[in-house]
Amino acid sequence: MAEVQVLVLDGRGHLLGRLAAIVAKQVLLGRKVVVVRCEGINISGNFYRNKLKYLAFLRKRMNTNPSDRIFWRSGRAVLPHKTARGQAPTRKFAYLGRLAHEVGWKYQAVTATLEEKRKEKAKIHYRKKKQFMRLRKQAEKNVEKKIDKYTEVLKTHGLLV
Repeated sequence: MAEVQVLVLDGRGHLLGRLAAIVAKQVLLGRKVVVVRCEGINISGNFYRNKLKYLAFLRKRMNTNPSDRIFWRSGRAVLPHKTARGQAPTRKFAYLGRLAHEVGWKYQAVTATLEEKRKEKAKIHYRKKKQFMRLRKQAEKNVEKKIDKYTEVLKTHGLLV
């Protein structure tokens, strides 16, 4: 059985409809899609209009009303991507994390705390990675003189370019 490819997308800063369209396209191609940080998704239109629209969501889905379920419900979106209105990047938008919080999601503070912890871990990981790459480059430079005769042999046989 063939393995299904998993696509992990970061939802923070993306418009809801555009992200939903990308996800729908990938699902139709047969890929599994995971969207993380859904509380950071932006929704077109002002906050009040979106709050009224999603107040029904409070009673319908579940007690916690997580922000990823709001995105999940949005489904596919058809966008006028060739018109000026569809390409306008500076139009009004509402922050989905705030919207979910106002509609009944109680874990905004928990998510913010976990996000800060993730950023700290990522910063530490990046520092270690930079140090490792620096050490690796230095090691390659140190070994280069010792393996010169072997690289010449490999080049003559066409195994090293």
